[in-house]
Amino acid sequence: MSDIADIRQDYKLKTLEESDVDPDPIVQFSKWWDEAVASDIPEVNAMALSTVDGDGQPASRIVLLKGFDENGFVFFTNYLSSKASQMEHNDRVSLIFFWKELERQVRIQGTVSKTSAEQSDKYFQSRPLGSQVGAWASPQSQRVMSREIIEENVREIEKKFNGKTVTRPLHWGGYVVKPNSMEFWQGRSNRLHDRIQFHQVHGRLWEINRLAP
Repeated sequence: MSDIADIRQDYKLKTLEESDVDPDPIVQFSKWWDEAVASDIPEVNAMALSTVDGDGQPASRIVLLKGFDENGFVFFTNYLSSKASQMEHNDRVSLIFFWKELERQVRIQGTVSKTSAEQSDKYFQSRPLGSQVGAWASPQSQRVMSREIIEENVREIEKKFNGKTVTRPLHWGGYVVKPNSMEFWQGRSNRLHDRIQFHQVHGRLWEINRLAP
């Protein structure tokens, strides 16, 4: 345990001042996103999605961002999964990006809803064939006796769609997280990090505050 406690890193790369940020948090995210992409960060679109189940138990997992604009942050998953069930029960969720190479985090809180069927269809058809088949073959979050069951499902789906376009299963599609709070965190020396928070107050108006580290 003492060895774990000794693991630490001092952050010194950049600073973040109120004057540095755009008044629109989506525009600010876009700037940081472009810098992260330019830094060749592996799986730069990986983000932690946190949901809450019916008993109030939080759950987190990594999902992949597949798009963002003024309407929110988009990802795709199985509509019968545990996280989908939790989001059906409680539409308040959070996202977090951690780009350690830039010593940055972005924390997002908001509400989630399904994307349109058309948007889900369009993205599904852009996926690799193996991922399309996997969306049909995996009963996500359900208990299975062995991996062989999944592999057999894959073979059956491949046979079903042999030579045909793999259509999107109705139990699979997109979600969009509409933010009401976004925090931009820049690591600083001695754990005195810069934290600039955007909080939605009226419609599309945002209040900007600095938070203590």
